[in-house]
Amino acid sequence: MTTILIRGARILGGAPSDILLRDGVVAETGDLAGAAKAGQTVDADGLIALPGLVDLHTHLREPGREDAETVETGTQAAARGGYTAVHAMANTSPVADTAGVVEQVWRLGQEFGHCDVQPVGAVTSGLEGRQLAELGAMADSAARVRVFSDDGKCVSDAVLMRRALEYVKAFGGVVAQHAQEPRLTEGAQLNEGEVSARLGLTGWPAVAEEAIIARDCLLAAHVGSRLHVCHVSTAGSVEIIRWAKSKGWDVTAEVTPHHLLLTDSCAERSPLGPYNPIYKVNPPLRTADDVRALREALADGTIDCVATDHAPHPVEDKETEWGAAAMGMIGLETALSVVQEAMVETGLLDWAGVADRMSARPARIGRLAGHGRPIEAGAPGNVTLYDPSVRQPVDPSAMASKSRNTPYEGLTLPGRVVATFLRGRPTVLEGKLV
Repeated sequence: MTTILIRGARILGGAPSDILLRDGVVAETGDLAGAAKAGQTVDADGLIALPGLVDLHTHLREPGREDAETVETGTQAAARGGYTAVHAMANTSPVADTAGVVEQVWRLGQEFGHCDVQPVGAVTSGLEGRQLAELGAMADSAARVRVFSDDGKCVSDAVLMRRALEYVKAFGGVVAQHAQEPRLTEGAQLNEGEVSARLGLTGWPAVAEEAIIARDCLLAAHVGSRLHVCHVSTAGSVEIIRWAKSKGWDVTAEVTPHHLLLTDSCAERSPLGPYNPIYKVNPPLRTADDVRALREALADGTIDCVATDHAPHPVEDKETEWGAAAMGMIGLETALSVVQEAMVETGLLDWAGVADRMSARPARIGRLAGHGRPIEAGAPGNVTLYDPSVRQPVDPSAMASKSRNTPYEGLTLPGRVVATFLRGRPTVLEGKLV
């Protein structure tokens, strides 16, 4: 395997340091001016070195919706965003609810992935919320599934949710809940508030999310199992999770980049115009007060990590009237830039905090032993080099994702991923796929 010497990178934003990658691991760090000649040298002057990013929440769409994304294109987007591992959500077609399907996704990742692909198994068969899926078989499969989610749908039946929490406890798994009480969100289109009232769109109340989170925290405590809350979006949800953690319950949570930066006002006034369904997402964009609470919760650790909820859709599913448009946004290639904008440049996180929230914690929650490690001798050679000094406009046509439904078109965001290394092998160099 090629030996790569990274010169002058600022590990977690610290003093310049060299990093030697050899045989898939970090061989040495520090002043390596006298080190043996490497097969390749990368000039990282002025660049931040972070451990390879880990996403707990990615939709790769394969099998079944290869018109929107594939394992190959989705992981290309991930690599360009600085990711070395992603968790592929289960709402594919067929649904990833059996050992056979999760192994298919895992093998596609092995063959075509530009980062590691860890399948997420469905909680219920067909995501229908009627009976548990093959949780044990998926856990024992070659994919070694440890995260289970019906994401896109809520496990709204409390008895089923309790049984799922009991079941995954046996092998250290976690249930990742899409918190949305379905009866409270029938026909919902946008956060319930002043903007939805002015636009005449059916409101999506915060309590629909908060009620499920409260219930599931109590269930997890009762069972003594692990609960992970997907895409937290309201200030009330933050308070419930903070309360659960104060009790010592094993509850973790994620927030998306778009919920850290955008508000429901985007649907009314934005560079792309009113009623633009690019801003239609589940859960919906919330208020400025919610955004403030989410940022503070990520900073203080109440929310554990950033997860993209990368949700690609073909043009015809988004470029239509609001009511008919699909929900979701792509986010792998812009996540680090959005976190810099929302968290670093506001002083809420330093680069060590970013590494913790975007690499270490998601790897720990997902039980990915080979990821999320500090950049130090003996660690896997998963490294992201990032230039925080540049600002550039977001160009959907330049993205690696097969879909173009980014909400940041027309915005200028900071930073650029210059290089990504997966076990010492470059997947991105000079911002381009290798």
